[in-house]
Amino acid sequence: MSSTKDNDFINDPIDDPNEEFATTSFSGSKVPVRLGDDSSLSLSKMYQNWFLDYASYVILERAVPHISDGLKPVQRRILHAMRRMDDGRYNKVANVIGNTMQFHPHGDASIGDALVQLGQKELLIDCQGNWGNILTGDGAAAPRYIEARLTPFALEVVFNPKTTEWKPSYDGRNKEPVTLPVKFPLLLAQGAEGIAVGLSSRILPHNFNEICDAAVAYLQEKEFTLYPDFQTGGYVDVERYNDGERGGSVKVRATIEKLDNRTLVIRDIPFGRTTSSVVDSILKANDRGKIKIRKVDDITAQEVEIQVHLAAGVSSDKTIDALYAFTDCEINIWPNCCVIEDDKPHFLTVSHVLRASVDRTKELLKWELEIEKHEKEEALLFASLEKIFIEERIYKDKQFEEAKSMDIAVAHVDKRLEPFKKDFIREITRDDILKLMEIKMARILRFNVDKANELIAKLLQQIDEIEHQLNHLIDYTISWYLMLKEKYGKLFPRRTEIRSFGTIDASRVAMANEKLYVNREEGFIGTDMKKDEFVCNCSNIDDIIVFFKDGTYKVVKVSEKMFVGKGILYVNVFNRNDKRTIYNVVYRHGRTSPHYIKRFAVTGVSRDREYDLTRGKPGSRVVYFSANPNGEAETIRVILKPKPRMRVLQFEKDFSEIAIKGRQAMGNVLTKAEVHRIQLKQKGLSTLGGRKVWFDPDVFRLNYEGGGNYLGEFQGDDKILVTTKGGDFWVCNFDLSNHFPTDVLRVEKFDEPKVWSAALYDANQQYAYLKRFTFEDSDKPMSFIGENPDSRLFLLTDVDFPRVKVTFGGGDEFREPIEIDVEEFIGVKSYRARGKRISNYEVEGVEELEPTRFPEPEPESEEQLPMKVEIEEEENNDASLSDADLLDEITGQMKLFD
Repeated sequence: MSSTKDNDFINDPIDDPNEEFATTSFSGSKVPVRLGDDSSLSLSKMYQNWFLDYASYVILERAVPHISDGLKPVQRRILHAMRRMDDGRYNKVANVIGNTMQFHPHGDASIGDALVQLGQKELLIDCQGNWGNILTGDGAAAPRYIEARLTPFALEVVFNPKTTEWKPSYDGRNKEPVTLPVKFPLLLAQGAEGIAVGLSSRILPHNFNEICDAAVAYLQEKEFTLYPDFQTGGYVDVERYNDGERGGSVKVRATIEKLDNRTLVIRDIPFGRTTSSVVDSILKANDRGKIKIRKVDDITAQEVEIQVHLAAGVSSDKTIDALYAFTDCEINIWPNCCVIEDDKPHFLTVSHVLRASVDRTKELLKWELEIEKHEKEEALLFASLEKIFIEERIYKDKQFEEAKSMDIAVAHVDKRLEPFKKDFIREITRDDILKLMEIKMARILRFNVDKANELIAKLLQQIDEIEHQLNHLIDYTISWYLMLKEKYGKLFPRRTEIRSFGTIDASRVAMANEKLYVNREEGFIGTDMKKDEFVCNCSNIDDIIVFFKDGTYKVVKVSEKMFVGKGILYVNVFNRNDKRTIYNVVYRHGRTSPHYIKRFAVTGVSRDREYDLTRGKPGSRVVYFSANPNGEAETIRVILKPKPRMRVLQFEKDFSEIAIKGRQAMGNVLTKAEVHRIQLKQKGLSTLGGRKVWFDPDVFRLNYEGGGNYLGEFQGDDKILVTTKGGDFWVCNFDLSNHFPTDVLRVEKFDEPKVWSAALYDANQQYAYLKRFTFEDSDKPMSFIGENPDSRLFLLTDVDFPRVKVTFGGGDEFREPIEIDVEEFIGVKSYRARGKRISNYEVEGVEELEPTRFPEPEPESEEQLPMKVEIEEEENNDASLSDADLLDEITGQMKLFD
């Protein structure tokens, strides 16, 4: 056999030099040969034909799964080879690879890799030995050391030679399946990923039980929705999944828990990542200054456990957000559901794939039922023929015994069967009669009429059952999926929790690892100007806002050193959409007057674009400026330039009297006279009120935008109380970076004097207790039901006069429930107290009843006294100067006498 490939050129002389394109045939294939000097060839046509052939081959035969069975060709051939080898025992993987090479022409490496990937999905192949670890990325042992066999699920669902379409293998020595008769949406359960020529396919894995439920819903003509489920666990946000269609995406997050205030633990990793890649991304983020950690310990064994040790003084909540923002703890995955259907690649949705698979399963089940019915009918026919042949003693007929040839004997039997033919399900053929001839005398002698009748009745019953299933095919298909779920569903619980993620603002969680400096004289700002004036800490992804004395301002990206312009008035880190930072400004309109006063916020501007807080008149200038992070409004003293007949030389103005408007507003007229100077009279309080805070139970995060449950209006020292279903509580601030567990019971504004009532089961005493207590201000998780992990909470309420109903269980289930007034039952004690035992009997549950008593309303006071607020007065020498003294100072006169 020639080893020349289809695209090799042969350097033999060409017999006809005038021929433009000559070929030499080997085994029926045409091989291009060297062209003559006068020959020409269209390379574009060669490229088009050959490249399309190659691309089509890769798409159809290598990279993209088929919609019928959800398998790529190499996977299909592996399973077919394993089915041929199957005897219930494990086979060496090297042996499986060798047998698969009879059908797969691309070498043992591709077969081995595909076999390991199939085995790691834990659905079709039962593995023994070191098959690698999808969590750590460790590879499998050599094929000679590991073993495999088909799982019971694969044997039941994937194979049936009677319904398999076959084709010759690549060398014609064997036959292989075109597609396997898979009676389950295997493609959605396993997922698939492949890169072909000009296209790729990425189908995410889904949960086994949810696939069965969706298949049943489709057969019942109900709506269904499928979402991904990954072996690596974690969280997934499916808001933009788009039914798995091209253009959609999902966010996948690792689970990060707090071991203590200085240690975080990563319990699982995003799909497609390994512990090594996650650790590397954390170290890189630390090197870039995005996070600040001391070290990372990867102690993953059977379960993922990566410990992240934080540096001193670093917020654990903020670091969790930073890990999601800057490392592989959160990734985006873009699905692309491309499959082979009708010998062409198609971009479909997950729902389309499920419907197609369920329809094919229904047809395969119908086909199997029809085959089984045919087999039962043939068995019934032969049983009936056998009974007649023996009961009528046809074998004893003289004509039968003296028949000189087989044809005469067959004709005699056929004649004797003539009275019975009307009862047969089909015509009697010569082969049926010949089969009767093969009955041995020993069987005839042992023939039992009752057993024969019992067999015929059983076959008739089975045929009736099959016909019923065929007449109710949809119900039969539904029962098939319910059977699979009942039989195998417990092996495949959902591992990935579906949650909505809030978008993390990277600039808010980035570690402030840089220091910002300013040179006001030369007009430079940057992080590499350590000899100049220090402004604040920042990160290397922050934006910086710069105000100038002429009233212009702009936002720039932080850098090591940047010229922004001379006349710098104010520099700081800029937070987009910050509505609470208010700028209080007095500016001069033009070169002399008037002066305007305004308050505004800068929520969003374009980077490197110059804006103006004045009206833009030449000579305008900012004469007073303050930046207030919580909307504070101070009082200023305005000193005017003296003029003849001017009665007022100074006056005060409170910024709280000025409404906060847009940054382009002109403002209010402060004075039309010329201003000598403006001084701070006294600092003020916030005019924005407290911060309104909400808790969103869908994402377990706080927000200021009104999403979720309203917690109240918070001042600077206010805190939040968090309680969990496991009986823990702690107190935290209302910062958006706070993280809350998924078993949270209540999140509300902390009111330390509030009295709480709890019903609990104390595992140490093995009795149920009631207790009333107040929570303490503790930022560390504390338990109010005891330290025993088997203790559990029945209910927690903050009603003033709670009533509960206690029901009994176990051996005391017959007892009547009792009602208890908790306030009369027990007094208020510490949360550490055990409480008072409810009963000596076994308590099954405690539920809250409507209260019958309510607290008396507080009487309204006759006179509401105004709250006295001490405001710090700014010390200055002009605080008590009279107008005459100011005039002397401005004009330069010296006062000789007091």
